[in-house]
Amino acid sequence: QALHLLQNRYREQVKCIYIDPPYNTGNDGFLYKDNYQHSSWISMLVNRLEVSHTLLKNDGVSFTNMDESEDEFCRNALSYVFGASNSLATIIWKKRGGPPNDKTIASVHENIYVYESQFQEGKLNLLPRTEDSKERYTNIDNDQRGAWVPGDLSANAKGGRFVASLYYEIINPVNGMRHLPPEGACWRFSKDKVVNYIENGRIFFGTDNTGRPKLKRYLSEVRDGITIPSIWADLPTNSVARSEINGLFGENNAFDTPKPTLLLERIAYIGSNLTDTILDYFAGSGTTGHAVINLNREDGGERKYILVEMGEYFDSVLKPRLLKVIYSADWRDGKPVGRKGSSHMLKYLRLESYEDTLNNLQLQRSAIQTSLLDEHRDFRRDYMLQYLLPSESRASLLNVGHFDSPHGYTLQIGNGSAGATQPVAVDLVETFNYLLGLRVRGRDEQRGYVRVTGTLPSGERVLVIWRDLAQHDNAALNEFFRERSAECDLVYINGDNTLANLRRPDETWNVRLIEAEFMRLMFGE
Repeated sequence: QALHLLQNRYREQVKCIYIDPPYNTGNDGFLYKDNYQHSSWISMLVNRLEVSHTLLKNDGVSFTNMDESEDEFCRNALSYVFGASNSLATIIWKKRGGPPNDKTIASVHENIYVYESQFQEGKLNLLPRTEDSKERYTNIDNDQRGAWVPGDLSANAKGGRFVASLYYEIINPVNGMRHLPPEGACWRFSKDKVVNYIENGRIFFGTDNTGRPKLKRYLSEVRDGITIPSIWADLPTNSVARSEINGLFGENNAFDTPKPTLLLERIAYIGSNLTDTILDYFAGSGTTGHAVINLNREDGGERKYILVEMGEYFDSVLKPRLLKVIYSADWRDGKPVGRKGSSHMLKYLRLESYEDTLNNLQLQRSAIQTSLLDEHRDFRRDYMLQYLLPSESRASLLNVGHFDSPHGYTLQIGNGSAGATQPVAVDLVETFNYLLGLRVRGRDEQRGYVRVTGTLPSGERVLVIWRDLAQHDNAALNEFFRERSAECDLVYINGDNTLANLRRPDETWNVRLIEAEFMRLMFGE
């Protein structure tokens, strides 16, 4: 439901997706019904993968955490959605310090499957250099690796045989110098490939002890960082993750299955750049958001995160955790240690649940309809199966009258007591922005008006005006529009109006009714 809401606004806008879905063990306390048989579990996962895939940029990457419970089926689901050829790697993360003693061969790891959005488009960042590797790279001229010997980029191609076609001159695109292989040697790859490596800083021309030029290629270390290993045994384990959450909330408020923050920091670091968006739609305790906040604090980045969660611990753990780490980087026993905080804005939305929808259905049938159904039993059966809900409940959730005021629409939402509900205001303005996919540039409210400006994914400039129809007739709306209009291509307004009459001959903007567009986007009408 949340992923569908994000479709228009974030289509092809997300650089990195990380998910840690339920493992289908049936005994781990997840809110999701996760003791399904394999086929049902796969359907649950594939449905979400397909919707989230459309949110990824062309160069986006997806990370999926899974243990052995559904490991094989998880990988099949990922290959089905992304394509098997788009599998970048399988990362092994050591989640335990030692094996549990309840099995002869006990698992101490989980797999993290990495897929790219489109073939050969996914982009990962190298890991940051350690101080030791920085020193080695600085002293690269004295490093004896990579001279003209087998195994390097340059020498003895084809298993040590000289290949005449690979003997050619390179003009270094970086500094203009000319390079030929030593006598009796040749380049290992084609000229285009060697030039590409030079341009991307993956080969280095130094000098050997005699002052002769030599070429080096580094597989584990390149100019900007260190190649990512597939086994992550250097990161904290799950026990450290539990200590982290206990530090934030105290022992009595621990979340049972958190992931260590440094694990997600590494994923966010290699999977996104400084201004990218990271999505986690099985957000749990909010580790992904915590990791992004930490990264931005460390390197001055402006990464954004989108988290989706349906558990009750959204209010007791996830949101409070984010607020805590924004306030201070370090916590012990539920109290801040220091005041190293972040400048941050956190916005959260609540979506109505399936149960909320049922609570608000009201079936309305006229006496004539009832009489017809009683007289025609065959028709009654078809009607009850195919037409009852859409026909008789149509006006109970949303109708044109609910758009008379932007803040006047409410739904009956469960309040925790058995069967009890209470009216909760629905933000029609924000809902409409998401349905449009509007990239909001400004919003202001005054005198019964809400005015929103932004751009659509198509690039069209939009002005949205909501008014309280009980306060403002069309004459008042026209006056407001003259005072507060903006450069735009489309104007959306609730209620019948005469705004189009104000358009000058040299203007091309068009007016659309919010009600009609809302219904089309929400229900496909």
